[in-house]
Amino acid sequence: MNLPKLKIGNLIAKVPIVQGGMGVGVSLSNLAGTVAKNGGIGVISGVEIGFNEPDYFSNKKGSNIRALKKHIKKAKEISQDGIIGVNLMTVLNNFEELVKESIKSKIDIIFSGAGLPLNLPKFTKDSNTKIAPIVSSGKAAKIICKNWDRKYNVIPDAIVVEGPKAGGHLGFKKSDLDLEENILINIVNSVLESIKPFEKKYNKSIPIIAGGGIYSGEDIAKLIQSGASGVQIGTRFVATNECDASNEFKEQIIKSTKNDIKLIKSPVGMIGRAVNNNFLEEVSLESRHPKGCISNCLKPCKPNKAPYCIADALINAQKGNLKDGFAFAGANAYKVNEITSVKSLIDELISDTNKYLKNN
Repeated sequence: MNLPKLKIGNLIAKVPIVQGGMGVGVSLSNLAGTVAKNGGIGVISGVEIGFNEPDYFSNKKGSNIRALKKHIKKAKEISQDGIIGVNLMTVLNNFEELVKESIKSKIDIIFSGAGLPLNLPKFTKDSNTKIAPIVSSGKAAKIICKNWDRKYNVIPDAIVVEGPKAGGHLGFKKSDLDLEENILINIVNSVLESIKPFEKKYNKSIPIIAGGGIYSGEDIAKLIQSGASGVQIGTRFVATNECDASNEFKEQIIKSTKNDIKLIKSPVGMIGRAVNNNFLEEVSLESRHPKGCISNCLKPCKPNKAPYCIADALINAQKGNLKDGFAFAGANAYKVNEITSVKSLIDELISDTNKYLKNN
């Protein structure tokens, strides 16, 4: 068995690797376009994407729409007809506007998590844009399929299954992270089971893309053997020349040790995984005080109660100011010890996966 291609409707990725959407500004057009050029699916993060626009603070809405359009166009140019996606969290205050602009810009696929994107098909029904919800359980996958089937007569074009070893915000309670049922392969199996009735009804298979803590070819091979059609990888793409984050951000990843990878409590009330640093230590000691909300980006955020502004912290980190920010990272980030090219990383992952598949 060789590594299969990833088919999502009429989209065919030569390499079954989806580069995770990482915000703020970690995966923009340069990284997404290069991943797509090398056969994978490149994903732009839509969260506060306009942060580099000159009028971001005075015209946040307009700057985010303008930047999204700009990055989709640039990524498509870099990709040379590769597949480009955008990651739009349902909890974004400007979620619907970004969805509409993505479709207008002819994005290939919208990935959406951080909540259940129950109304997503309303916007994509007359377009060629594919839709892929991000879930962390079979139950969530079933709810989305049932809702989309009943209201819109469609089912997902693909589903991303994110396990508890992912970086960024996690779709789990802290107490549930180590449960056997939440091992990534077990969640994949649960999702595969939950979608069977919908696949049968529509006579269409829903490819499952598994993500969260994936590091090696062996990890990829085991998930493909378990029934996944592809994988989502985020952190390993941070340590590439083409990643849109600053060198200082990348160095936080490659210099991290196992003990540096910590669970944190986000100001929006969710747990997340990040590389510990002085900023996060100060937050845990409650010696950090927010200067105010800079972007009104997430629906659950209560700025008057937040220990810091997460948009401000992530923008600072993206630009290299880690004294006032931090880097989200997956559980295996400490294994990454050098910066490489996207092409070299993808070639290595393909080679290692094929070796494992042939020997097992």
